[in-house]
Amino acid sequence: MKRFLPLLLLLLGAAYLGSTLAPQRDQTEFKLNDFSRVPVLVNGRIKPLDTVARTSLLTIQGRQRVITPDGRSLLPAEWLADMLFAPAKADTYRTLLIENHEVLDMLSVKPEDGDGGKRFSYVQLKEKLPEIEKQARLADGVEQALRTPFQKQVITVRDRVMLYLQLKASVQMPDSVDFLTELAQFEKALPAGVVAILAKQKGEAHSADAVKVMKEMADRFSYMEQLNYLHMVPPADDDTDVTHWRNVGTVLLDTFGTGRVNATIMDYAKLGHAWRGGDATEFNRLTLRLHDQLAVRFAPQMRKSDVEARFNAAQPFYSSMSLYVLVFLLAVFSWLKWPQELGRGAFWLLLLAWIATTVGILTRMWLEGRPPVTNLYSSSLFIGWAAVGLCLILEKIYRNGIGSTAGGAVGFATLLIAHHLSLSGDTLEMMRAVLDSNFWLGTHVVTVTIGYSATYLAGFLAIIYIFRGVFTRTLDQATADALSRMVYGIVCFATLFSLIGTVLGGIWADQSWGRFWGWDPKENGALIIVIWNAVILHARWGGIVKARGLMTMAVFGNIVTSWSWFGTNMLGVGLHSYGFMDSAFYALIAFVASQLLIMVIALVPLEKWQSFRTAPAAA
Repeated sequence: MKRFLPLLLLLLGAAYLGSTLAPQRDQTEFKLNDFSRVPVLVNGRIKPLDTVARTSLLTIQGRQRVITPDGRSLLPAEWLADMLFAPAKADTYRTLLIENHEVLDMLSVKPEDGDGGKRFSYVQLKEKLPEIEKQARLADGVEQALRTPFQKQVITVRDRVMLYLQLKASVQMPDSVDFLTELAQFEKALPAGVVAILAKQKGEAHSADAVKVMKEMADRFSYMEQLNYLHMVPPADDDTDVTHWRNVGTVLLDTFGTGRVNATIMDYAKLGHAWRGGDATEFNRLTLRLHDQLAVRFAPQMRKSDVEARFNAAQPFYSSMSLYVLVFLLAVFSWLKWPQELGRGAFWLLLLAWIATTVGILTRMWLEGRPPVTNLYSSSLFIGWAAVGLCLILEKIYRNGIGSTAGGAVGFATLLIAHHLSLSGDTLEMMRAVLDSNFWLGTHVVTVTIGYSATYLAGFLAIIYIFRGVFTRTLDQATADALSRMVYGIVCFATLFSLIGTVLGGIWADQSWGRFWGWDPKENGALIIVIWNAVILHARWGGIVKARGLMTMAVFGNIVTSWSWFGTNMLGVGLHSYGFMDSAFYALIAFVASQLLIMVIALVPLEKWQSFRTAPAAA
C-alpha cells in the first residue's frame, strides 16, 4: 500500500482544491451568491459587493467571519445585506476590533464583553463616538513616529468606525425604518415642496410644513453624500464611462431638480424592503435585475467583476496555505520514515499548491491588468510563488525532501504575511501614478522580487541545515553536501537577479525623476542585498568560510532582505515608501531577533553538533 500513498495524497489534495472551486450553495431561499455579484464603483474601479463585504470585514475586524449575538455564523454577503438594509440589526454584531486596553478603558467597555475580548458592536461604542473622534483629532496632530500605542489605536478605531458608518449610509439613511415608503412619499410630495421652497425664496405665501419636510430630507441626503463611499448608481443609459457612477446621496439631492427618484435607487430601496420583510422571491428578482441590466453597458468590467466574486469565494491562497502546511509535515516525517513514499507525496502536493497559487496570481493579473507585483500584498504572493518554484526544481534534482520542506515553510510563511497585508483593504487597488508603467513593473519589479525570493530561500535552506545539525541526527555527510550546493547555487541566482533588478530600477528612476541613483532608503536596501550576496560568494570562494559559515551568512540574508522589503517602507520617508505599515514593525523586529538567534545557534562549537560527532568533515 505504501507505493500508492503519493497518488492517494495527490488525489486527496486535488479533491480538496476542487471542492473550493465549486460554487457555494445558498443556505437560505435568498440567493446571496447573486447578491454578491452586484457591481458597485469603489476607489476608482467596479467591483462586486462580495469584495466590498470581505475587504470591509478584514479592515474592521481582521477576519471575514461574523458571529451574531445568538451564535449564528454569517457569510460576508449576508452581513453586508444587514449593513445596507437592516443597520439596526447589524449594529448588534460585534465586528469593531479594538486591541488596546487603554482605548477600551476610555470607551468604558470590558474585554469580557467583546467577541474574543477584542471585538465589540456599534451599540456598545455608540455613546463614546464623540470621545473617539476627539482623541483621534488630538492624535492626528502628533507626528506619526512619536505617537503612543494609545494614539495609534484610537486613530485606527476612528477609521474603522468611519468605514462602518460609510457602509451604513450607502443605500439608505441608517435611521430609516422603511426607506422605500419614505422615498415614495417624498417623490409624491416633491412638486408641492419645491413650489413652497421657491415661494419662500420669493417672499410669497408658502407651506411651512412642506418647506420643513423638504429641508429635513435634503439634510439627510447631504449626510449620505458626505460619507460618499460606495458609488452604486450607474450613469444614464447612453453613458458608459465608469468614472461617472455616483453615490446614492448625490443622486437623491438631484431629485429636487428632476422631480423623480432614480430608478436604481428605487430598486435598492425595494431590495432592502424585501430583505427586511423576508420576501426572498422579490429579493432574488431585484438582485438579478441590478446585475443583468449592466451586463451589456459595462460588459468588460462586469466580466471581471463576476470572476472576482468567484475568485473571492474560491480563496485559492488560503487553500494553498493548508496544502503547504501538509507538505511541510510530510517532508519532515519523510526524514524519519518512508522517505521515498512520503517524499514523493510531499513533492506532488507542493506542486499542486504551487499550481493553485499560480492560478490565483494569474487571475489577479487579469483582473488588475497588471504584472504580478503592484503592491506589498502582491509582492508577498510573488515572493512565495517564486521561492516555491525554485524549491520544486531543487527537490526534482536532489529528491531528499529538503526542497519540499523549504517550499512548504516558505509558501505558508509568505501567504500568511499576505493575509496580514490584506487587512489594510482592497488588494486590487488602483495603481499610483508614479508606478503606472506595466513595462517597468514587469521588468524591474519582477526581477528584483525574484532576487528577494532566492535570497530568502537560501536563508531558509540554511536554517534547515542548522536545525538538523544541532537538534537532530539526520544531517549526514551527503545531506550536508547537498544543502551546501543548494545554498551556494541559490545565492548565485539571487545575486544575478538582485543586481539586474537594481540596475533596471535605476534606469526607471532616471526616466521618472531624472536621476539614476539618489541614495533613497529603498535603493540602499536593494544595493545592500546585492552587496551581501556578493560578500557571501567571495567569502566562500576565498575559503574564509566553509559550510557552516556559509549557512550563517545566508541566514543574515533574511534580515537584509526583510529590511529592503518592509523596513524601508516603515521609515515613511523617501520616494519608494509606498506601503507603510506601522503594525508590522514589531513583527519585523521579532523576525530579525529570531534570525540572529539562529545565527548564534549556528556558531555553537562543532563538538556540540550531535549529527557531526561521527562526521566532522561536513562542517
